[in-house]
Amino acid sequence: MSSELQSHAAFEATLFGFFVRQFTKPKPIRADTKLTGQTAIVTGANTGIGLASCRQFLGFGLSHLIMGVRSQAKGDEAANQLRKEFPAADISVWIIDMQSYDSIQAFVEQCKSLPRIDMTVLNAALMKSTYTTVPSTDHEISVQVNYLSTALLSILLLPVLRSKKVPGAARPPVLSIVGSDLAYRVDIQTKGPTMQQFDTPEGYDQFLWYGRSKLLLTFFAAKLAEHVDPDEVLVNMVNPGTTKGTSFFREFSTLSGMMVGVLQFLFARGVDVGATTYLDAAVARGKGSHGSFVSDWTLKPYPLVWYTEEGREFDEKLWEETMEELNFAGASKIVADMTRR
Repeated sequence: MSSELQSHAAFEATLFGFFVRQFTKPKPIRADTKLTGQTAIVTGANTGIGLASCRQFLGFGLSHLIMGVRSQAKGDEAANQLRKEFPAADISVWIIDMQSYDSIQAFVEQCKSLPRIDMTVLNAALMKSTYTTVPSTDHEISVQVNYLSTALLSILLLPVLRSKKVPGAARPPVLSIVGSDLAYRVDIQTKGPTMQQFDTPEGYDQFLWYGRSKLLLTFFAAKLAEHVDPDEVLVNMVNPGTTKGTSFFREFSTLSGMMVGVLQFLFARGVDVGATTYLDAAVARGKGSHGSFVSDWTLKPYPLVWYTEEGREFDEKLWEETMEELNFAGASKIVADMTRR
């Protein structure tokens, strides 16, 4: 488990560690893997790694795919491509706007209607070139979408996933939260309030804020898993690595886009390779991955700060502030109910 890999954490934060991860040879899913009869949910599913992972799930015989998207038109366009390739599969397009708590709650209500859920990949994320707040919450948009909204969706899905476990199934439902290895290479203010530091444009940088939002999510996923029985819901975090062929940098200026393009050409994985990390975390991993950081088709350490005393103190404050933010939706009660069972 990641909690036992502290000795490797410093290396992962180095430039050489990044190169090693990027050029690690993919570990293929077993060819005899069959997902027939199973249901998967993927958010951010109409483009990039999300869409590529949908195609790969279906390639292993997945019977029902829920594509969580923000735009119905774009979701339908992507789904129609997949329906042509996999005519036997049931492919649904459901709306989820990660900037809206109401939309997230409505999406989870839809999930309750499913007869079974076998795996869920929370892939939706963004990077914003300028400091922008979400009007309904006043939080910076990348922290809102990548951290707070993903935390809410994760918590609300837990009892739903538990209730959708198929009796006698070999594995419990899997909740795989998409992280980033940028979390290894960012700093964060560990003293004082945890969330307040992101509600000001001072010092804003899109890569820094994105990496910090994923660092917050790493702390959250590890803590959340402590409250969940892995025999009921298996919770892990997956890192696809730096990947080309996505629309992630669509807001960058022409010059910045060209620079990113060169770096991606040299070091980035193809989108299909990145997608295999999702399959690895959601399909191939067992209870040993519960609460762990799954990267490069293996378990990796958390960022080094997680293992420190200041990191543990930060973890507790972050959890308290996150629960306070999300208690309008009963977050603390849901977590407590999951813990008591």
